[in-house]
Amino acid sequence: MAWTPVAAVGELNPGQMKRVEAGGRKLLLCHADSGHYCIDEMCSHEDYSLWFGCLKGDTIKCSLHGSYFSLDNGQPLNDPADCALATYPVKIDQGQVWIDVD
Repeated sequence: MAWTPVAAVGELNPGQMKRVEAGGRKLLLCHADSGHYCIDEMCSHEDYSLWFGCLKGDTIKCSLHGSYFSLDNGQPLNDPADCALATYPVKIDQGQVWIDVD
C-alpha cells in the first residue's frame, strides 16, 4: 500500500469535502457523520464533479441529476446513476488523514 497524506486532522468539519489528487486520480476526501471517506471526484452517471454536490449522513448527492451514492462502498442508491464510484481506504495517523489509491 502507498499511503498519501491529504489533509490535517481537523481540517474538515463533518459535512465538508476537499478535492485531492493522488496516484494521478482526482478524488474527494469527505468528512461524513461517521468519519472520513475517499471516493472518485466524478459522478459515474455523467462526467460531473461531485464536489458541487452535498454530503448527507454517509452519502453524497450529485447536484446534476440528484443521484445519491454510499460513501462506504460507492454504490448508487437511486436512479439515474447505476454504476458504483471507486472508493479508497482512509486512515488517521500522526495528525494526518491518509488515503491509499493502489
